[in-house]
Amino acid sequence: MKYSFEIKKEIYEKHCKGYGSGFLSKEYGIESSKIRYMCRLVDKHGLEAIWHKFTKYSSDNKLVAIKRVLENGESVESVAVDLGLAADGILRQWIKSYIDNGYNVVTKKKGRPSTRGKEKENSRRAGKGERTPSRAAVEEDRRSRILKKIVCLNSRGRKEEKEQLTEAVTELRQELKCSLDFILETINSNDLLPSLPRSDYYYWKNRIDPDVKNSDLMDAITTIYTDNHKRYGYRRITLQLKNEGWMVNHKTVKRLMSKLNLYGITPRAKYKSYKGDFNGTVDNKLLYKRVDTKKHKTVYIRDFSTTNVNEKWTTDISEFHIAAGKLYLSPILDMHNREIISYNISTSPSYSQITDMLNKAFNKFDDLSNLTFHSDQGWQYQMFRYHKALRERGITQSMSRKGNCLDNSPMENFFGKMKNEMFYGHEYEFKTLEQLQQAMENYIDYYNNERIQVKLKGLTPCQARNQSLYSF
Repeated sequence: MKYSFEIKKEIYEKHCKGYGSGFLSKEYGIESSKIRYMCRLVDKHGLEAIWHKFTKYSSDNKLVAIKRVLENGESVESVAVDLGLAADGILRQWIKSYIDNGYNVVTKKKGRPSTRGKEKENSRRAGKGERTPSRAAVEEDRRSRILKKIVCLNSRGRKEEKEQLTEAVTELRQELKCSLDFILETINSNDLLPSLPRSDYYYWKNRIDPDVKNSDLMDAITTIYTDNHKRYGYRRITLQLKNEGWMVNHKTVKRLMSKLNLYGITPRAKYKSYKGDFNGTVDNKLLYKRVDTKKHKTVYIRDFSTTNVNEKWTTDISEFHIAAGKLYLSPILDMHNREIISYNISTSPSYSQITDMLNKAFNKFDDLSNLTFHSDQGWQYQMFRYHKALRERGITQSMSRKGNCLDNSPMENFFGKMKNEMFYGHEYEFKTLEQLQQAMENYIDYYNNERIQVKLKGLTPCQARNQSLYSF
């Protein structure tokens, strides 16, 4: 079925807003692969590429395109997009004709093909006693094509299975030009295939998407997702929706995001600063041992809980590596409201970086005598000057156990969020270290002042700090 330019334009605009190909396929009844191809075509050649027009390609142009696929190993879809073909099936047909014709490009003559030769051939066959295929042979061919298409379907649940079957049956009716009863009888007579009663077929064919009523909510979800650079998962999007006045359950948001193919970003590995123990380690003040005398087990409990800001801080160093070089981020995080108190970005993990970070944090607060400052066993935190700087201000120092990153999980959690949301997948966008440093600084400002958190019940770290200060 051919679709008008207006419908194709509407599909592309929805794709640009964040709607997934699966959702658009169900809404417009077009295969998702065709939607993805059309969007790639418009991205490369503009909206003119989907305007109905006839383009004649010479045999030389066809041969070049065919050799790009068969000899150079390029994909059919990428070559078709590059040439601006209306569908990648055109190039597939060129390749098929090229191979069937003895690796020669097939050139069609202008005008309608003459029927005189066919009439002579038919009369010659009739004279020799040859017959056209019988009705039984045609039906057998149709049955094999039906079964082949249905067997290739892949679905997870009963609902998805019925939807796919209905779409496949509709396509078969158009391809084979046969009755619905014939197709359903072929499918239902095979015990290895899922059955599709006639009533179920019409139900799923005429079924209205139940999420039509959620179109405004889906637009709001897409807007929040894109405005936050695809960094929010369904939990934070639910909180942001509630901040904007929506009353919606997180399960609904998760389902709609899955339908729109909107997903958060997942974590990767990190830089480690541990160089060994050179008599500068201290005990973990946030770890408590509990002995179960009945089960004869010892359980270690990490206590990251706080009642107010400036009770427990944590720090660590993480590496950001791009083609231009490396940058090292050393921040201080308050465990109460997850706020970045101060930070330093340097081209090398030196102790001067730690000194600058500490001075920025100490200049913000007059009294830190009730503070516990936690870190891992990195070489910077084992130095005498570091111990002295904390001791002079009455700060209690705490360190994780050797090789146990869970003891400093609040800091690790921040690094994971930051790298997944602004770094991983964007490494090649930063041409210089200056560009990367600016992006890191912008993200920390965004994290403190704009990024809401689930643990803070929809507040940003700065809002949580102000709320804690006003409550006392």
